[in-house]
Amino acid sequence: MDGKQSQNQNPVYEKLMRCMRAVREKTDFVPHVAIVLGSGLGDYAAGIQVAAEISYGEIEGFPVSTVPGHAGRFIFGYIDQVPVVCMKGRVHYYEGYDISDVVLPIRLMKLLGAEILFLTNAAGGVNTSFHAGDLMLIRDHISVFAPNPLIGPNIDELGTRFPDMSAIYDHELQNIIRSTAKQHDIFLQEGVYAQLTGPSYESPAEIRMLRTLGCDAVGMSTVVESIAANHCGLRVCGISCISNLAAGMSAAPLNHKEVQEAADMAAPKFKKLVTEAVKQFGK
Repeated sequence: MDGKQSQNQNPVYEKLMRCMRAVREKTDFVPHVAIVLGSGLGDYAAGIQVAAEISYGEIEGFPVSTVPGHAGRFIFGYIDQVPVVCMKGRVHYYEGYDISDVVLPIRLMKLLGAEILFLTNAAGGVNTSFHAGDLMLIRDHISVFAPNPLIGPNIDELGTRFPDMSAIYDHELQNIIRSTAKQHDIFLQEGVYAQLTGPSYESPAEIRMLRTLGCDAVGMSTVVESIAANHCGLRVCGISCISNLAAGMSAAPLNHKEVQEAADMAAPKFKKLVTEAVKQFGK
């Protein structure tokens, strides 16, 4: 059996192709920018000129988010004149999905035509100079305990076996986000994002470890998505909304409701920055 035949029997790739066919039965929309809407951007799609919506449940085999506040649908449409696809709700490794399912949506958006991936999330602040409500441009990342989504047989149709990771977050896109934030008077922190598996929040000792490693923010998503996106040739950028100070940095215990509330408070400037940056991506 030759390599091509063997590759086509890869169950991860076969599932991906089934999902793509299911989407294409409902819309032929071709996006330029793919956006993953994290906590605080749940209603972002209200500002999009919508061309089509597809619930994750309508796509055979597609992982469905179980997290409160994550709606679970693709929104296809336009921000200004830029064609976009938005993931309104992501899936997380801690929900019990295989890591290949966690990154399936990213690969699917690439196959649908996206060239740029804009990742957003709510994150805990590890850097002692950060405050709840800050926005942080992701310059780099560290994966801690989350499995690499490229483990297993390589999908040659998507990318090389050993992808370079020296510039995961596209420098040109970072510069556009920086200049956009400055133009609209939006204060923007910058730093390194760490993904742990969750769903429990990190312990104070783990936060001290992350700070020692050079991390500035921590969450339960994004890194594995970035790895898969980089592998399949998407240009990647990302912003974290610092929704709380991480464990051990304040006396208050952490809970999801407060994280959601803080993300909602920061939502107007978060939305503004994403919208105006995407407009520039389309030029």
